Amino acid sequence: MARDTSKLRYAETHEWVDAGDDGVATIGISAFAIEQLNDLVYMDLPEVGKDVAVGDEIGEVESVKAVSPLYSPVSGQVVEVHTELPDNLDNLKEDPYEFGWIIKIKMTDASEVANLMDHAAYEKQCSEAG
Repeated sequence: MARDTSKLRYAETHEWVDAGDDGVATIGISAFAIEQLNDLVYMDLPEVGKDVAVGDEIGEVESVKAVSPLYSPVSGQVVEVHTELPDNLDNLKEDPYEFGWIIKIKMTDASEVANLMDHAAYEKQCSEAG
């Protein structure tokens, strides 16, 4: 079943969050960010077990034209990392919301998700930037 992007929350830095009822947030980067970066060549991901706070750098994605940090949109502990992703960056472009998840974080404060943009606000930000 495809992830419903209209129900995701978004950070200003283009990370998306799918907050599960179990307190685990699945995080990736948006199709808009991938399009802006263009040809992806490298991705660095955090270790499972790492504690992160909102705004902490959790890795980076590199394209032929730039290196962009990835930021955590929520606080908690990294409980899973999509280890297949760095070797399959072309798939990230094809499917940023299903195959393209990057990490999963067990949130320490699920209310932080409410501070992120909803789909309409994120679309507005992208249209103003693009």
